[in-house]
Amino acid sequence: MEVSIWLGRRGMMSKLVLVNGKIYVDRGMFAEAVYAKDDTICAVGTKDEVLAAAGEAEVIDLEGKTVIPGLNDSHMHLLNVGMGFAQAKIIGVTSMEELIGRVKAFMEERPEEAKNGILSKGWNQDLFTDGKRMPTRYDLDRISTEIPIVLRRVCGHVASANSKVIELLGLDENMVHVDGGTIETDENGRPNGIFTENAIALAADLIPKYTLEDNKRLLLQAADYALAHGITSVQSNDVGNGQLPMEDVFKLLHEVYDADLCKLRYRHQVCVHSVEEFKNYVENGEFKTGVYDNPKMLALGPVKLFKDGSLGGRTATMRNGYLDDPGNYGVETRSNEDMEAICRIADQAGIQVVTHVIGDKAIEDVIGNYEHVLRDGKNPLRHTLIHCQITDRPMMERIAKDDILVAYQPIFLDYDMHVVTSRCGEVLSSTSYAFKTAKELGIHVSYGTDSPVENCNPFPNLYSAVTRKDKNGYPERGFYPEECVDVSDAVDAYTAGSAYNEFCEAFKGRIKPGYLADMVVLDRDIFTCDPMEIRDILPEMTIVGGKVVYKKK
Repeated sequence: MEVSIWLGRRGMMSKLVLVNGKIYVDRGMFAEAVYAKDDTICAVGTKDEVLAAAGEAEVIDLEGKTVIPGLNDSHMHLLNVGMGFAQAKIIGVTSMEELIGRVKAFMEERPEEAKNGILSKGWNQDLFTDGKRMPTRYDLDRISTEIPIVLRRVCGHVASANSKVIELLGLDENMVHVDGGTIETDENGRPNGIFTENAIALAADLIPKYTLEDNKRLLLQAADYALAHGITSVQSNDVGNGQLPMEDVFKLLHEVYDADLCKLRYRHQVCVHSVEEFKNYVENGEFKTGVYDNPKMLALGPVKLFKDGSLGGRTATMRNGYLDDPGNYGVETRSNEDMEAICRIADQAGIQVVTHVIGDKAIEDVIGNYEHVLRDGKNPLRHTLIHCQITDRPMMERIAKDDILVAYQPIFLDYDMHVVTSRCGEVLSSTSYAFKTAKELGIHVSYGTDSPVENCNPFPNLYSAVTRKDKNGYPERGFYPEECVDVSDAVDAYTAGSAYNEFCEAFKGRIKPGYLADMVVLDRDIFTCDPMEIRDILPEMTIVGGKVVYKKK
C-alpha cells in the first residue's frame, strides 16, 4: 500500500484518507474511500468525493484491500493475556507428560521467575492422549515439591496444585470449606490438589505477584498483540479477577492511559466478590469517585459477576445434571440471594450488570435475577449474559422478550462441540450456541474471546461463527449448521454489536460519518474468500482514532 500526501488548499491537519479500497459500510454496502479528521470519520464515498472533502491529507492507497471497522472484544482479560507471555506455555498440551515437561523446561530456562512459585494456565484434560483426567498434586509433584505450583485449566474454573501448596495451606491437617468452590479429595479423604471455582484463589494467592511496572509492561505487550490482530477496543475484566488487588488494577490502568501509553480502547468489567464489597464500591469506591476524563479511551463499565463454572470442567450448572457424570449438577458460584442483592444495588446506582453463565440452570437463574430489576419490562441498563452457551428455544425467546444482551464467544465451539453432546445430550446441544437464533429473535449480540481462555485473535472466532467447524474443518457441514451466521452478521456482532454493549453504538462500530475512525485493513476479502480461510486472515494495518497504530512489516 502506498502512502502519499495529496495537496489541497487548506493547511495541514491530522487527517487521513484511505482510497481504492473495499470499505464495509453496512450489509451489502461498500465504499471506495474514507476520510478521517482527527479521531472521527468525516466522509465515506468515492475516491473523488472523499479527496475533495478532505483537502490536504495523508493518503493511503489500499490497492483494492478490504476494510472493516475496528474489532471490539466484548469480554476478555487483557492483563491476563499479558501475564501469559511471562508464564509457562501450557496451552494446547496433549498429554500429562507434555504438561510436566513444559513446566520443567520453564523452570530451567527462567529460574529467577520460577524460584518462588509458578502460576500458569491452559491445560485441558480432554486433549490428553495418555488419559483424559485432570492433573493431581502427585502429577505436579513430578515438577517440584520445593516451590508452590498452581496450573489452571484453560477455562480458569479448575486448577491443579502440587503438594507444596497443600502443605502451605495446611489442608492435609485441616480441610476448609469454601462457598462457591470445592477442594477435591481422593479416596482417603485427603486433598488431591484439584481446586474449583472460588477455592482456586486459596492456591493462587500463594504465588508471588508481579510488580506494578511488570504489570504495565505486560499489559502494553498484550495491547500491542491485540492491535496487531485488528482489535481496537476491549471490554476487559482485570479488576477483581484474583490476579491483583482491585485498587492496584484501577491504578495501573489510570496511569497507563493518563500517560497516553496505550492506543487500545479499554472498558472495565469489574468483578466483585460480595454484596458488601459492591456496595462499598458504589458508595465510596471507583463507581463513586473514579475519574474518567477520556471515556472513549478508558471507561469504567459494568459490574461483572460469576454464576457458574465451565462446561469442560463440568462446573457449569445444569438443570438436569451431566449425562456423563451422573449426580453432578455443577458448581453455583454465587447464590440467587446475592445475585438479587447486587442487581438491586446496581439498578439503584444505574450500573450495568454482566454475568458469566454457561449452563442452562445458571442462565435461567440469572434471567430471573435480571427480570426483577427490569423497568416496565425494559432493560435500559443493558444487563448482559456472558457466554450463554447451553440454551433451549423457550430460554432464547425469554431473553429476547426481556431485551437482555448476550456476549458470545463462538470460538468456544472449537473444543466444546467435541464434549457438549456427551455432557448435555443431542436435543439440548442442537439448541445451544444459538448464534443464528439470537439474530433472528432480535437479541443484541456481541462477540469476544474470553482471552486468554482462547487467543484474542478475532479471525478464528469469526470463522467459528460462520462455519461452526473446529480448526481442522470438522464437521464437514458444521456443528448444527442451521445456527451458522453469515460474514456480515459476524462482523457486525464484533463491531456494532460490541459497541451497543458499551452504550457507544451512536459513534462506534461502523465506518460512517460521525463515527470513531477505528478501522482494520485485511490481507484478504473476508466477504468473498473461502470461509475456511477466515481463520487465517491477518490485518495489514490497524487504525485507531484516525492514526495508524499497527502496520504489517
